[in-house]
Amino acid sequence: GVEKGPKPPPADPRDTAEFKFITFTEKPPFTPKHKSLMAKNLTDEIWAKYKDAKTSKGYTFSNAIQAGVLRPHLGVGITMGDEECFELFKDIVYPVVKGWHGFDPSTQFHKSDLDASKLKFSSAQAKKFDEYVVSTRVRAARNISGFSLPPGSDEKDRLGVESVLKQAFASFSGELQGTYYPLGKLSKEDEDSLQANGFLFQKPGPAQLLGAAGAARTWPDGRGIFHNSNKTALAWCNEEDHCRIISMQNGGDIKSVFARFCSISDTIKAAAKKNGADLMYSKRLGFLGTCPSNLGTGLRASVMIKLPELNKDPKKLEEICDQFDLQPRGSSGEHSAAVGAKWDISNKQRLGFSEVELVQKMIDGVTKIIAIEEKIAGGMTPEQALKAVK
Repeated sequence: GVEKGPKPPPADPRDTAEFKFITFTEKPPFTPKHKSLMAKNLTDEIWAKYKDAKTSKGYTFSNAIQAGVLRPHLGVGITMGDEECFELFKDIVYPVVKGWHGFDPSTQFHKSDLDASKLKFSSAQAKKFDEYVVSTRVRAARNISGFSLPPGSDEKDRLGVESVLKQAFASFSGELQGTYYPLGKLSKEDEDSLQANGFLFQKPGPAQLLGAAGAARTWPDGRGIFHNSNKTALAWCNEEDHCRIISMQNGGDIKSVFARFCSISDTIKAAAKKNGADLMYSKRLGFLGTCPSNLGTGLRASVMIKLPELNKDPKKLEEICDQFDLQPRGSSGEHSAAVGAKWDISNKQRLGFSEVELVQKMIDGVTKIIAIEEKIAGGMTPEQALKAVK
């Protein structure tokens, strides 16, 4: 007789011509090339428990691990398709979070604090920052409860998110007032201007996390960019998360940059509430989003800073930053001197500290780095300078 093999799983209604969700019928075979925390933590027990699990919005465990299975180089290797994933797939999400952040959500709680008045930033510090810092920015993601996240999204949810965000952008007042540019309807002129300012985001390629997770389906529908007229407030709609907010300006006035960031976040929260929703947030994991590397505050506060002396020894600069929980990025990649001695220095941590705490750590660390830079310029070795400043 003809052998009847297992029936192939039905096609996913969210598939598109160029992207197909895969249903893994057995535990994927991982190779030594698979670097991700998902691959390291996916035991036979966890696979058996979750292989048929799916959220009420239809996001399956196969969907969550697809990018990590297909792209062995990824570090996290699991994506969240909606808010439920964090609880539903907890037995793998928590170990991944712990491995990435050194924070254990089964025993610890996150705290948020968006009160910029609590920052300690003296006029002497402000003066030093203005001398050394070229520009300052604070960015984080915000997602709106009740809607799928981009990897699991369908047209209805994607446009629903865009509609809430457009209401938020329309309610901005004062210096935050600006324009929303839908990605699919950009004039050549707008596209060139957004590109020139570094505001434009591209469609994620199939090798990248978002492309491999299905977050680029039906691009560019429902995606867009908002910025205010003096280009100090920027928001991306429906890229990796529902909304990525960025507050930035030239110079070193971190207090103003953080206050503006808080105000953008509060306005988006208010718009979500007007629509009977809220921001995705959990007591243990903080602000929720597509990639578990970006939980908690999801916040990156950074300065672009000129450090001519420390630039001569990038390895030393990395070691010094490390002691202050900061991460330096040079224009020329890791361990190499930066063009024009300009370094991007930001907070390393995301989860388990509040926004105020992380921005404060960045202020304090950068203050010390400037002091070290000045002592080296005055003739000390980096070691002597570090001892004198610590």
